[in-house]
Amino acid sequence: MRILSLAAGLILALAPSLNAASIPAGGHLEFDVVRKGKDIGDHGYRFNGSDDALTVKVTTDITVKVPIISVTAYRFQHQSVENWSGGTLTSVRSATNDDGTPHQLATGGNGVLPASLWNDDILRAGKLLNTIDGSIMSVRVSDMGTEQVTTRRGPVATHHYRLSGDLNRDLWYDAQGNLARVSFTAEDGTTVTYVRK
Repeated sequence: MRILSLAAGLILALAPSLNAASIPAGGHLEFDVVRKGKDIGDHGYRFNGSDDALTVKVTTDITVKVPIISVTAYRFQHQSVENWSGGTLTSVRSATNDDGTPHQLATGGNGVLPASLWNDDILRAGKLLNTIDGSIMSVRVSDMGTEQVTTRRGPVATHHYRLSGDLNRDLWYDAQGNLARVSFTAEDGTTVTYVRK
């Protein structure tokens, strides 16, 4: 029985947790979503509470229009709420409209960090929770070194990482551990970039 208790304690100790430094001082992060040089939407995070009891609301609203005739070619809307307790994810609820295909998710933390990207602890996790469908994604991380990126408020010194595997993203975090930029290749081969406001 004592061995089982020790094993359980070790598992809890090794479970991924929240780095409080990743919570931005202003309580929010906002990004323009840019494709082919055009702003096609917004992505944002709202943080309420503290490391002991934190709620993170994530919203994405993207619309791609056909040039000249301005007909909507693609629409993506996502809202999720992450609940954290004592630095550990306890639940995720989300609703997603992926160009007319709806997704609903309500799940516990399952000892895995969410793939919402704001928390730089994901760089050490190896597995991430897909916040759209609840699947577990295996990822590898490549350290791309330090780099200065442009935000709407000017240049920011960052560290660049590349996720590959079940999720492919280039991520830049500033000196405070806050997400500064995201870039990825969309299904149509174009590059989509989240530029911090």
